[in-house]
Order: sequence, then structure tokens, then C-alpha cells
Amino acid sequence: MKKPGKVTSMVRNKIPRVSLMIMFSLLLLCSCDSIWTTPINKILENPRDYAGKKVTVSGEVTGVFGLIFIKYFTMRDKTGEIIVVTGRPLPKVGAKIKVKGTVEEAFSIGDKQLIVVVEKDSG
Repeated sequence: MKKPGKVTSMVRNKIPRVSLMIMFSLLLLCSCDSIWTTPINKILENPRDYAGKKVTVSGEVTGVFGLIFIKYFTMRDKTGEIIVVTGRPLPKVGAKIKVKGTVEEAFSIGDKQLIVVVEKDSG
């Protein structure tokens, strides 16, 4: 039987490391959906593509509103502005936050529609 050469040994030693690096990278990509956010303009320009889908948006709070049974705030990123409906305490204007929620159509009148993100509960 022929003894493995230097190159063959080097390849065998590196395969476990490469496999480990690939598995770690895939795990990181799959488990870190909150790292990447959806630009607000993508949601507003393509509401059918995002309807009912979970998204993460981040930006600056530009206004807060509390009505009897509903609380919501507006937030802006560098691409646009959207309303976030929430059951959680309202953030302060000027706060930079990240929100996870579902894209919904609040209402539609004629060719006008209001697209919102309904923030998921923290629990």
C-alpha cells in the first residue's frame, strides 16, 4: 500500500475545518434574521409581496399616537416611513429602534391603501 503524500495529508486535515466553517456560517445566516432588516420602501413599493409576511424594520421613531383601543407610531429609515401598530408601550420620538412584525393592509379606499407593520408581542 502506498503511503499518503504530503498534499493528501494536508487536504485531509483541512476538510474538517472547512466543513466546520461552512456549518457555522449557515447556522449564523439562518439564526440571525434580526440582523438584516427590510428597507421600508421595499414593503411600500411591493405590498403584495410582503402581505402577511414577517419582517424586521429599523429606523427612527418620528411620531407616536394613542387612541382608545389602538397604539401606533411612525418610523423612518433612509428609504421611507411606515406605521407600526403595537400593543407594547409606545417608544419616544427620536428613538432608534428595531421592530419585528407582520405586514398588513390596514385599509384600502379606491387606489389608496395604508400598509402597516403589526408588531409582534414580546412574549
